[in-house]
Amino acid sequence: MREVVIIVAGGKGLRMGSDLPKQFLPVAGKPVLMRTIEAFRAYSRQLEIVVVLPQSQQAYWHSLCRELGFEVPHTVVDGGDTRFHSVQHGLARVQLPALVAVHDGVRPFVSTEVIARCFRMAATHRAVVPVWRVVETLRRVDADGRSLTVPRDAYRLVQTPQVFDAALLKQAYDQPYCQDFTDDASVVEAMGVPVSLVEGNRENIKLTTPFDLKVAEALLG
Repeated sequence: MREVVIIVAGGKGLRMGSDLPKQFLPVAGKPVLMRTIEAFRAYSRQLEIVVVLPQSQQAYWHSLCRELGFEVPHTVVDGGDTRFHSVQHGLARVQLPALVAVHDGVRPFVSTEVIARCFRMAATHRAVVPVWRVVETLRRVDADGRSLTVPRDAYRLVQTPQVFDAALLKQAYDQPYCQDFTDDASVVEAMGVPVSLVEGNRENIKLTTPFDLKVAEALLG
């Protein structure tokens, strides 16, 4: 079956304290988004890559690709007002039948093994999310400020790529937008469809703060 990845890259870099959108920030001399695309290219040269970018950022992206000689084939589509709407725009370019992954543009350290694991399980389970175990103690804070320790074994950190049967994901994204949709799995679960979990990789962090960039440099160093 055809495999497609939609890489959503609509960040503004506010938490980075930078005027440059975070997906374009250099890590060891190369923009984050390029490293993310290369991670999926390493998984499969047959994988179709769709990059969702705000229209206002596309000229800069194309100039970066020319300047750095970046030639990994990919299609660029316009982003939407929210991540939900950006994924909708990406899905419009996906032909059926297919398996489709949705990935954060600022997660450049997803491993080839995790990508393969997600696609392989999605072929039979239809909706798959990579997760990582919680290693620190968690406390739940109530509205009145009281806190209580919760069992960390009952929780998982959610990563991307989240991989689905494309027909299922298209149907899910036909639903009206809701603020409770925090990721693609939550959109699918709103239809009552169960989501399967697979093991992710700890390095698959989302680069959102200056500290994350330091971690990224260390991982590549």
